[in-house]
Amino acid sequence: MEGEAGQRTVLVTGATGFVGRHVCAYLHTAGYRVRAAVRAAAALPTDWEQVIVGEIGPATVWDAALDGVEFMVHLASHSPVAGASAEDTAAAYQRIDVAGSERLGRAALAAGVRRLVYLSTIKVNGEATPIDAPFTAETPPQPEDVYGESKWQAEQILRELGASSELEVVILRAPLVYGPGVRANFLALLRLVERHMPVPLGLVHNRRSMLYVNNLADAISHCLTAPQARGQTYLVSDDMDVSTPELVARLAMHLGCKPRCWPVPVTLLRGVGKLLGKNAAIDRITGSLVVDAAKLREQLHWAPPFTLDEGLRETVQWYLAERRK
Repeated sequence: MEGEAGQRTVLVTGATGFVGRHVCAYLHTAGYRVRAAVRAAAALPTDWEQVIVGEIGPATVWDAALDGVEFMVHLASHSPVAGASAEDTAAAYQRIDVAGSERLGRAALAAGVRRLVYLSTIKVNGEATPIDAPFTAETPPQPEDVYGESKWQAEQILRELGASSELEVVILRAPLVYGPGVRANFLALLRLVERHMPVPLGLVHNRRSMLYVNNLADAISHCLTAPQARGQTYLVSDDMDVSTPELVARLAMHLGCKPRCWPVPVTLLRGVGKLLGKNAAIDRITGSLVVDAAKLREQLHWAPPFTLDEGLRETVQWYLAERRK
């Protein structure tokens, strides 16, 4: 199932997203023939093939996208819509992340795909850890929200499909992913630091694992071909963990400014969060979530090719370039 010039074909879902664009670029550089499964025609590099599949769900037709494919990277996931009800959001996760993943897995098996790497989330294990007791690959799953639960359900479906067939399934659980193109909370933090806004986190003593997007892409590349990865679930993260104040300080260093972390008691932050209905957000920035990627490193002899500071520097350079446009 090789493409022209002996290239191996890899199908990537979610190829137009922040993570997907980096993964496709990384795999293309590594010598794969990249085929991007897209909802609608998109502005992608001309040397990536794109196949329109529409919205991923229980009725998606995958025949054309999977023709001649040896490897698959399944990144696509539902993105919550602002203003959507909890019921609609939960239904979308079930339709796209659960039923859509099952449909894709069965189609991949029927098409003779050799290996499927599924990007899951550390939220399958939970929302927080003690500062000195990280999640490991052996930690029992305990998702706490509909997103984590949907990813856990999809994991189980794909794992069972692989266990009973020739389709080789590998699962990667990732913490917060950052890098050029990042959005949401990480981008908001960048803006706060760059504008010299005071951040009330000076008394936070926590540890958080993160993952530079090109370290993730490299881990995915390892999982595509390593024989020992078949049927395995791995946790993946950068080479070091940081406290929230340390992250602010490192971002400020790369931005060329001084951090402004005010020493506000964590109990006060949590009290304000409770009043404003932002408990979960305060817990994320004050609590710990530590990931132990030892299984991935030991079994696949993997090490992140980029350090935390290299990843942060690339992210900051992208941010500053975008701001100047």
